[in-house]
Amino acid sequence: MIIMKMHSKELLYGLSEFYKIFGDETRLRILDVLLNKPLCVNEISEALDVSQSAISHQLKNLRSSNLVKTEKIGKNVYYAISDEHIKVILKYGLEHISEVM
Repeated sequence: MIIMKMHSKELLYGLSEFYKIFGDETRLRILDVLLNKPLCVNEISEALDVSQSAISHQLKNLRSSNLVKTEKIGKNVYYAISDEHIKVILKYGLEHISEVM
């Protein structure tokens, strides 16, 4: 009998949900621009030419998925990539797609 180590269904479900967040072009564009430096909603909106309400909506999704974090400076809330894991995932994904193109 072959014994294989398998991850739990719950863990794999969580991974599936995690990767779903990358399935939206606007969210990916937001993450891409945040790779450079933390930005506030209006700066992201201007950089991507997308309405502030649409950016705010997607940032809410990214925050709830722990992909971005916030820091309040004065009256502005700045968004940044939450940690190095997210940067690495984006880096490797972009490298892989670039090889195929």
